[in-house]
Amino acid sequence: MTDGHPHTRLDARYSDEKATATPWPRAESLLAAAELFWISTVRPDGRPHVTPVPAVWSAGALHFCTGPEERKARNLAENPQVVLTTGTNTWNQGYDVVVEGEAVRVTDDGRLRELAAAWETKYGDFWHFEVREGYFHHGPGRAAVYAVAPRTAFGFGKGEPFSQTRWRFEP
Repeated sequence: MTDGHPHTRLDARYSDEKATATPWPRAESLLAAAELFWISTVRPDGRPHVTPVPAVWSAGALHFCTGPEERKARNLAENPQVVLTTGTNTWNQGYDVVVEGEAVRVTDDGRLRELAAAWETKYGDFWHFEVREGYFHHGPGRAAVYAVAPRTAFGFGKGEPFSQTRWRFEP
């Protein structure tokens, strides 16, 4: 997915003088540990749609799942560009990470089994999925899985020192 070596830049306009750019491996560890993400998609009529999702960081990409009939899946069928956001709901502490990229459907059953195991390891046995025919299956429903490799990501350090780091990945 990503090569793991983005161009990293501290944006001095939004950072304290003593701030430094956050290294990408630190952002990756935050993405891997985060339990909840907010996904932003675009409806066919151009209106935004935002909803929370659990996600797994694996092989240089965030992975999330959704039912094929859900609004976000229908939006992705028309426009695969997404933003995934995670962090803290505080002003003066924590770190927020925003990932922009294209949601690409994962259909290989072998890869899906790896991701299903990662979901269960991260979130517990409630998130146990069976894999069949390119989907996660849970109870009576099925879910499509998407991978979002960062094209651009932003990190927002909150508290002393406040900072804004941008990571740009080569296509």
